[in-house]
Amino acid sequence: MTGIVIVRPDDSWPAQYEKTARVVSDLLGETAQRIDHIGSTSVPRLPAKDIIDMQVTVGTEPELDDVVERMAAADWEVRPPKRDHAVPGLPADDLQWVKRLLVEPMYRRRVNLHIRVAGRANQRYALLFRDYLRNHPDTARAYGEFKRRAAALPIESTAEYSDLKDPVCDLIYLPAEEWAARTGWTA
Repeated sequence: MTGIVIVRPDDSWPAQYEKTARVVSDLLGETAQRIDHIGSTSVPRLPAKDIIDMQVTVGTEPELDDVVERMAAADWEVRPPKRDHAVPGLPADDLQWVKRLLVEPMYRRRVNLHIRVAGRANQRYALLFRDYLRNHPDTARAYGEFKRRAAALPIESTAEYSDLKDPVCDLIYLPAEEWAARTGWTA
């Protein structure tokens, strides 16, 4: 068992993100085009694992490794994967899904730091998914219930939990694309 625990929404998650984002921004300077709070903790009233997900957007592929080097020098731990799952209906080109992943230094607030290239499908996906859930509370509630039930299954790893969750996220993403087109949403 993985011990995946979905907790009640915490009103302090945005402040916790801001505090960590300042640290990350100081470490990366202008290399970070933007730093965003993503994932379930970025959506008000959405139950989540108590892990702050952040996305650092860089301008070029070589900057992915530059960010990894800088963050590793500050004791952030490099983790696999080096690519996100390809989403049906979006570009299948491997370059669209390349990323780097780091986690916080030991004994600090639990953070997953996703590094992605500006304009790539995976960079846009994280932001659109977040904004769609923020604007569609019924969908967010249903997603939260799915996550609670998935975490209660006898799964063996966080990777298996992600494999279970990814297709559900992709199904939410389909109407999110329509919503983005209809409303003129931009990242």
